[in-house]
Amino acid sequence: MSAYKLVGLAGSFNRPSKTFTLVEDIAGLAGEKYGFDNTLYDLTDVGPSLGQALRRDDLDSRAREVIDDIVNADLLVIGAPTYKGSYPGLFKHLIDLIDPHELRAKPVIITATGGGDRHALMVEHQLRPLFGFFMSHTLPTAVYASDRDFTDYRVSSEPLSKRIGEVIGELSAFFPAQKQALIAAE
Repeated sequence: MSAYKLVGLAGSFNRPSKTFTLVEDIAGLAGEKYGFDNTLYDLTDVGPSLGQALRRDDLDSRAREVIDDIVNADLLVIGAPTYKGSYPGLFKHLIDLIDPHELRAKPVIITATGGGDRHALMVEHQLRPLFGFFMSHTLPTAVYASDRDFTDYRVSSEPLSKRIGEVIGELSAFFPAQKQALIAAE
């Protein structure tokens, strides 16, 4: 059985990044449980052509490759840092360069990070409607993490780990055959 492709996107330029750490943690657990081939990006990987692109054709080859990976993925893990109650503008600009039909019916795990609980609804009020416009399948459990959920850029809180486990379990609705094959191999 060929592996499904998971693409993770952290909408941040910072390195290290709590957002990237969260996406990486979820992608790693999904890969272990379901056998995905994982590819992870942040906005630094997309590069400087993003800010100057009016259309997808205006992007350099590296940025076009990232978008191609996103639209060809079987599963997306999307993470956005919260700035003033929403996602960063260049993250949204990258998503705007994707045709809506390219993400139709694609399962998406939505995540966000922020300084505190005040931004926790960003996943519901910003990311879920964004991917709803694309008619993607956002999984029921969204994952929000605040600064206190990390230690040295590693997930360290039990409630966050539990929430991540919940969303990983929800993937079985989309990838049941893959799950059964992995269980049989154990």
